[in-house]
Amino acid sequence: MVAVVKLRPANSEPVVPIARSSGPLHLIHGSFSSRRIARQYPFLAGTHRLTDGALWGVLIAVLMMSAFSLHWRHLWTVAYVHLETTRELTQKLKFSTAMLEQHLLKRTSLPMSMVRTNAKKLHYLEHLDFLENSKEFGSEKHNLLKKIRSFPVNYGY
Repeated sequence: MVAVVKLRPANSEPVVPIARSSGPLHLIHGSFSSRRIARQYPFLAGTHRLTDGALWGVLIAVLMMSAFSLHWRHLWTVAYVHLETTRELTQKLKFSTAMLEQHLLKRTSLPMSMVRTNAKKLHYLEHLDFLENSKEFGSEKHNLLKKIRSFPVNYGY
């Protein structure tokens, strides 16, 4: 084996050894050093820092709002499930009440004094004002009877 010396051309640039660990970004790192730019252009470096901080702030705000939104959506979902459960239980309660009423109505019979009727058999009476004209009742009893008459009893639902 023979070793041969290779001559370099005179007009070529000096060879700079490139470290394999830095890779292709070695040239960019050397020419765009943040410290060197900060010394040469302090306003530009400050603007970049300010922009970086603002972007980090926006990113954190978006993450927080996303977390709040997901949390509130979960709460709404839980409340909606409770509402649906309440509606189902209300329906079941109405159904069971109706069944109980039907059962009780089937088991009871009409007393002898009550007769089934229809609209033709009804008699309508005029309203009598005998309670207002009567002097027998005291004023307290009169007011009590007036209150009782003014609150009719509603049957059914």
